[in-house]
Formats: sequence, structure tokens, C-alpha cells
Amino acid sequence: MNTQTSLHQSNVTTENHLKIASLITTMVIMGILGIYYQTTWSMVETWHRSDTYAHGFLILPFSIYMIWTRRQQLMSLDHQPNFFALVILCGVGFMWLIATLASVQIITQYMLIAMIPIIVWAILGNRILIATAFPLVYLFFAVPFGDILIPPLIDFTADFTVSALQLSGIPVFREGTYFSLPTGNWSVVEACSGLRYLIASVTLGTLYAYLTYFSFKRRVIFILLSIIVPIIANGIRAYLIVMTGHLSGMTLAVGVDHLVYGWVFFGFVMLLLFWIGSYWREDDTNETKQAAAITRPNVETNNSSSLTRTMLMACAVFAITFIWPISATHLEKQTVLTESPEIKINNLTGNWSINSSPMFDWEPIYVGTPTKFYNQYQNNQHTVNLYITYYHNQQQGNELINHGNILVTETDHPWRIVDETIHTIVINSQEINIRQTQLHSHTAKQLVWQWYWLGDDETINPYVTKALLARDKLFSNNDGGAEIILASDYNNTPDEAIQIMTEFLIDMRPHILEGLHNTSDPL
Repeated sequence: MNTQTSLHQSNVTTENHLKIASLITTMVIMGILGIYYQTTWSMVETWHRSDTYAHGFLILPFSIYMIWTRRQQLMSLDHQPNFFALVILCGVGFMWLIATLASVQIITQYMLIAMIPIIVWAILGNRILIATAFPLVYLFFAVPFGDILIPPLIDFTADFTVSALQLSGIPVFREGTYFSLPTGNWSVVEACSGLRYLIASVTLGTLYAYLTYFSFKRRVIFILLSIIVPIIANGIRAYLIVMTGHLSGMTLAVGVDHLVYGWVFFGFVMLLLFWIGSYWREDDTNETKQAAAITRPNVETNNSSSLTRTMLMACAVFAITFIWPISATHLEKQTVLTESPEIKINNLTGNWSINSSPMFDWEPIYVGTPTKFYNQYQNNQHTVNLYITYYHNQQQGNELINHGNILVTETDHPWRIVDETIHTIVINSQEINIRQTQLHSHTAKQLVWQWYWLGDDETINPYVTKALLARDKLFSNNDGGAEIILASDYNNTPDEAIQIMTEFLIDMRPHILEGLHNTSDPL
């Protein structure tokens, strides 16, 4: 009898301590989200602005609900603060700092979300972390991730649609993501990439797999299907829309209605996927056994940590997480320039002269307030346009690497991208990689070369550029960076423009780099 009474008291004590520790953990998490309010708000603002990521408002309630349904099992678990989690928290905080300095918003958001399970781990311990692993990992779906997938999804959709049309016996002429049929012209743009379908499918599919299956294998298989099925379904959707427009003489599925058809088709595909998946659902027998094994209290050990240790751990978590926003603010202030720099390209060679009346019918599009340098150079009958865009005081929305910095817009623009490759040239025994893009309009063809410059480094990789920016902000007081673009017209093949621009770079590259160095370090 005494043993049963002692066990009951132990369980009551464990539950009371866990309730208090859980409340403290919740308050700490809310405080961290407040400390990192800029990162938190960047996610909320994206959910509100973009229909693609509106599901972010539901992720936290879903996670809370999943934890709440297991509250009885959680209440009998012992909880011990884990000091090793503080080391991991330091690493995640430092990664947030680097991403902030590099203005990589998506990484800052992921690092902030990653802090939540680590805080649970630090304050409540291993067993609570394991028991709530899925709801905590599910929080990562709140991060508005996916823009990087748009180009490959567009390419796949275009490839699938054109191949299906050709198999249907319809002649197709294709240039990049644009293609023409005898009845009209089509293009695969961002809205047709299927990103919304993919994100919705993976988010719902993962939740469905967790609630429907208990074996790890079945969950993984269903999640993989929720990734593959919407990608293929989007290709079929695009093909059916083009066929509908073609067979109707371009009177159906050529406007907003084809988006409606797309969502109806996607809804049918997802219902079919969930219906088929329900045939392999599992009952809760295994889950009950697993829960019982996890929640069985260990009466031979201390089932809870003291309130003092919990409070000390909460204070340590606050202290560690508070360091990084302060460091970011300090480092950002050190790199601020009060005056806008000016780009000057001097010491022109005798081979090239500046066209006094340059005719610009195309120029790249940039966000923020960069310093711009545009000139047209002429050598006999050949012309090369030089565009230099220099960013200083870089921060979110005013940065060298931004999805808003583009060569052409998708719609309402006379130019369109038909091909993108990496081109390598050799100048003074030095290999230089350049991103090469072919632009076509109704009346002209243009070849564009572009690459990035930061200090003594040149690269075409946007991720390397971000890393270099973080390095410069962390170890120096200069965050300047530029994008260099050359453009030249051609009539038949891009080789015509390649030869001209190579000659221009051989002559002018030293003067361009000198001008950028003077801009970056005017003293």
C-alpha cells in the first residue's frame, strides 16, 4: 500500500513539475520569437502576402493540436534539462547571425524555427523531445520555402507538355519555356510551375502520413508519393489546358479559367491519393504500445528536475539567444556608408570609344537603391553594352542577390529568355566563368554575360556571393558588391557576340576592376 501511495505521489509530482516546466518553455519560446521579431514578422508577412505560403498560418495550430492529443502520455514522462542542447543552440544562433549578415532570409527563418525544438530539448530533456519530435519538426513547414524550386519545375512542366503535345501529333515550335502551336502561343511561367500544388501536397501529405500510419516505412513512402504525384499531375494539368485551348480555337482555358481548372484537377488528384492511401492505414495498436513504452515512468530514478534547474536553464537559453541579434545590429552599423559611392571607369584603351548617344531598349531590373553605371562602347561596327550595378549598405530588399534582380520580366516585356548556360573564357591564362543568357525579341537577338564581384573575388554562384558578403561584414567594414553585365547583339549565332565581348573583356576588364576597387574603397 505504501508503495502504491509513493508511486502515485511520484506521478503527481512529475505531472506538476512538467506542467510548470512546459509553461516556462512556452514563455521562453514566445520570448525568443519576440527577440527575433524581424525574422518572425518576415514569415508572417510572407504568409499574408503570398497565397502559395498562406498555409503557414495553420502550421503552429496543427503542431499544438498534435502535442495536445498526446498530453496524457507526456505527463508521465520525466524531464531533465540537457546542457548539451545549449551547445547546439549556440551553433544555430551563429548560423542565424551569418545568414543575417548575408541577407539570406530563408536561412534566418529556418534557424529561428530550429531554435524551438532545441529549446524544448534544453529545458525539458531527451524524452520529451523524442515524444514530440514530429509536431516540432512539422513547424519547419511554416518557413516559406520553395522559390528555388520554381526554375526546375518550370523546365519539367515545359518538357512534359511539349513531349505530350508531340506524342499527340501536334506540331510544336519551342524556345526555352515558350512554345507555339498552329492555334496560338503558350509559355510556362511561375504560376504554371506547380509550386503551390507541390507545397500544399507535401504539407497535407506529411500530416496525413503521421495521422494515418505508424510504421516509419509507410510514412516515408506516402510522403514521397505526395512529392512525386503533384509534379507529374502538374505536367498533365498543363498538357490538358493547352489541349483544351488548342481544340477550342483558343477560346477556353486561355485566361484565369485555366487556373481554376488547375485547382479542380489538383483537388481531384489529392483526394484520389488520400483515398488510395487509406487502404493501407494502420490501427493504433502499435502506437499504443509505443506510447506505453515511452510513458512508463521509471520509479528507480528521479523523474523530474527541480524548478531551480529549469529556471536556470531557461535563463541560459535566453542569454545565448539574445547574443546574436545584438551582434548582428553591431556589425550592421559598422558597414553603413553615409554617402552613395560613384562608379568611374577611367583609362579607356584606344580600341573602344563611348557611344555618345547610346540606345537602350533593354536593361536589367534591380530592387533597392544601388549605384548604377551604364555605357555603350563601340569598336568599328561592333557595340558592347556595359552594365555595373553596385550595392552598399546591403540588407533585405537592398542587396546584390535578390529574386527581384532579373534580366527580364515574365510578362509584358518584348524580350524573353531562350537559353542559359555557363561559359568559360580565358584571359591572360586565367579561366573566368560567366553566366551566359540568350535574349530574343520579335526583331533582335542579344547575348548577355553576367557575374558578381566582391572585393578581390569574382563568381557566378549566388550562394558563394552570399557567403562572401557575410565574410566581409564579419571581418571588415565593407559590404560592397556589384554585378557586372555585358550585352551585345547578334544576327545568326551567339558566337558572333561571344567574340566581340571576349575582345572587350581583354581590353577593359582591368579598368572595370580598378573602377570597382575605387568605388569600394574611395580612400
